[in-house]
Amino acid sequence: MFERVKTPCVGICSTGIGDQVCRGCKRFAHEVIHWNGYTQEQKRLIARRLEGFLVQVVSNKLQIVDRGQLLASMRHQQIGFREEQDPYCWVFDLLKAGASQIQDLSVYGLAYQRQWQGVPLAQIKAEIDQDFYVLSSAHYDRYFSMVPEDDA
Repeated sequence: MFERVKTPCVGICSTGIGDQVCRGCKRFAHEVIHWNGYTQEQKRLIARRLEGFLVQVVSNKLQIVDRGQLLASMRHQQIGFREEQDPYCWVFDLLKAGASQIQDLSVYGLAYQRQWQGVPLAQIKAEIDQDFYVLSSAHYDRYFSMVPEDDA
């Protein structure tokens, strides 16, 4: 039996001000509106899409060197995360919990991708969030936008 899919809502919804992609959870406005009416399978599909986008943008900036060490550190620091998700999602949860307080990524079993070495983690967190939003927006524009190709 599958575990129920929890809402990806992070309490920062921008769909109420007209955004087609929420700047908080990165779901589409229609997904936010209809979430409670979706089946678990529909919710799972949305969760997988969001997880895939997040894994892509986090792994472009940071790498997991030791998954076990990351898991142990997340538990020890009592950082909220969903263990069933890809560990790169845990990394984003870690950064949201305290990017400015982390001095040594190796303590968490992490390392910078070469081109991101020396960039403050708070900036990396902001870049990840922005890239996540851009990917979700591009997906929405490609598959859900109602603008006919001739009018674009």
